[in-house]
Amino acid sequence: MSHLPIIDPETAKGPAADLLAAVQKALGVTPNMTKVMANSPAVLKAYLEFSGALGAGVLPAGVREGIALAVAQENSCDYCLSAHTYIATNLAGLNTAEAQDARHARSADPKTTAALKLATTLVRTRGSLDDADLKAAAAAGLDDAEIAEVIANVALNIFTNYFNKATDVAIDWPLVSHNS
Repeated sequence: MSHLPIIDPETAKGPAADLLAAVQKALGVTPNMTKVMANSPAVLKAYLEFSGALGAGVLPAGVREGIALAVAQENSCDYCLSAHTYIATNLAGLNTAEAQDARHARSADPKTTAALKLATTLVRTRGSLDDADLKAAAAAGLDDAEIAEVIANVALNIFTNYFNKATDVAIDWPLVSHNS
């Protein structure tokens, strides 16, 4: 059970109600994570705006979902592994094997592998990259905008991983465990 209340969209008031309605309209569902974030409309708004901005960036949805899976695996966040496995395989065009590979920073595409390896390096080093990391990413074809967005996607996913783990959000997706 979540350490913070799960805000019911039907009884939410003010900005929380508006934000949860926007989530429902955009996704067709209102995930528990957003219902718990709604305890602070500022937190939910920040998440939605950061996620939305990155969704309009240069990285394709499949790469963004791969980064989300790799970061969730590194952080042992089963909520995010569950959510992003579903999203990756049902909305972003990855198959089950590709989603599984992404969790371990692997892809059949060398450029995607480079993005995933950069993401896991960022998590493992707490954001410290050296010249070799950046040169490897560039050598695999990542340009400056893509590198910047890998970093931003890692930050967004660390936020959701920590939020879900700290508040123990109930998983409302088909369960995927970091141990599997």
